[in-house]
Amino acid sequence: MLGALAFAACNDRFLEVAPEVALSEEKLFADPVRAAEFADNAYSFIPDDYLRFNGNNGLSQATDEAVGSSVNEQLLYTINKGLFLNHAEITSHTLNDIGGVYNNCYGGIRVVNKLLARHSGVPWTPAQDAQRIKGEMHYLRALFYAELVKRFGGVVIIDRDYLPTDDIDFARSPYADCVAFILSDLEQAIALLPAEYDAANYGRPTLGAARALKARVLLYDASPLNNPSGEAGRWSAAARAAKDVMDMNRYRLHERYDELLSPPGNGTIDEYILIKVRGPRTWNWIIQGIASPGSGGRQGVFNPTQNHVDRYEMANGLPITHPESGYDETEPYANRDPRFYANILYNDAPWQGRRMQLWNGGTDYIQGNSAYSVTGYYARKLWPEVYRSPGQQLAILNYVYYRYGEILLNYAEAQNEAAGPDQSVYDAVNAIRSRANMPGLPEGLTKDAMRERIHNERAVELAFEDQRWFDILRWNRGPEIVAQTVYGMDVERRADGSFAYSRRELPGQYQRVFEPHMHRYPFPRIELQKSLNLEQNPGWQ
Repeated sequence: MLGALAFAACNDRFLEVAPEVALSEEKLFADPVRAAEFADNAYSFIPDDYLRFNGNNGLSQATDEAVGSSVNEQLLYTINKGLFLNHAEITSHTLNDIGGVYNNCYGGIRVVNKLLARHSGVPWTPAQDAQRIKGEMHYLRALFYAELVKRFGGVVIIDRDYLPTDDIDFARSPYADCVAFILSDLEQAIALLPAEYDAANYGRPTLGAARALKARVLLYDASPLNNPSGEAGRWSAAARAAKDVMDMNRYRLHERYDELLSPPGNGTIDEYILIKVRGPRTWNWIIQGIASPGSGGRQGVFNPTQNHVDRYEMANGLPITHPESGYDETEPYANRDPRFYANILYNDAPWQGRRMQLWNGGTDYIQGNSAYSVTGYYARKLWPEVYRSPGQQLAILNYVYYRYGEILLNYAEAQNEAAGPDQSVYDAVNAIRSRANMPGLPEGLTKDAMRERIHNERAVELAFEDQRWFDILRWNRGPEIVAQTVYGMDVERRADGSFAYSRRELPGQYQRVFEPHMHRYPFPRIELQKSLNLEQNPGWQ
């Protein structure tokens, strides 16, 4: 203290502060430029990168039918073993998928509510576009609540700006009320947002983004977790919402599936509805964690499983389990769905001017060494091939919020559940498959058979895009998919240079626990301790 006082006495600038420090709300919202900057702050609370939950050791490794070799790391262990309440309390990682997301969403909601409360009193100029800002706020609040609802079900609705002295110890609103609130915000966003932006504002939500979020929210609402009776009307509403995006005729499938996350040129393609634009990055944590040590990676801890690999059909459109598929266990990677080669790095795959050495003892795989893949696979989709060594500039790896391929799959799933596999369902799925140079689905599928094909199509098409885990939750299929035995692939290199392949059950620490109540996340214990009225989700008491 004496030292600080002495410093202050010697420095007459010690107490000088910048004009914006401790700026009152009245002054902030009296300045349209600062008010617009305040509104933009809401974006800092939304997810904007893959494997975001803990750098290179995130929940995504447990969700897209992949595992992390750093399985004993807290965030992975607590999710894998069903210890969701413990996961929520790991405060060293602000974006863990329970407590971190809960806090961030309500932080964003607070910014939105304050801006909306003050919006009419701001002396906006044409440079700010007041209506656009208002539309963005309604979109963002809908997005924050959509992220909460898909994890927790019904949550506390905070719909206005409260004072610090106000009592906001509210009970959870019913799930249906939360969905209605989200849809109300989205209708306002749809009415206010433009169809497109200039380059300086690319990445802000558009009319298409608001409609895409509406389609996703309604798809989740119609799904078995939230619609156990299978009410067809809810599926019809989801199908109509997806069709509204399709009928805009603004989006189309990009020609090359392997360029979806890292397209050439300016990093934007017609398939994107809303993305987080990413420029070149060096030695980024994503690449550190995904790249094989043989290619300069620190630790290739994002490892697709054999379970995921088995979902890729043969190039003739038949599952590998079909007796006429032509699948050969001695050459398991021959003649597969082209998306397999875009998504997965496997033994002897051509890569960066060489062949991946995923045989035991090869450059890219040493069994039992946690710096290497534990499954015998790496994720090509999230590893731009240009990346070769630390410090090198990387290709773009955009974070996709919505793309047209998802919309087609959303429509196909909802329409199949509402009306059965009519021609429009086939057209939507086959458009996705055609882009991948895969044959169309066989004619005459039943509703149940089409459902299984669509579920598998989503797993392949949207692989590693932060979709799979939440699909499994909304389908109520956690015990069936998450808790199934997890496999990898062992490869031995023979003296003559050929390879022997054998499926291998992964050790116990990579096997997962999932019980029915886990389809809903638990509210963090600290939130229950702060509240007299917040009720925990069933099974987590």
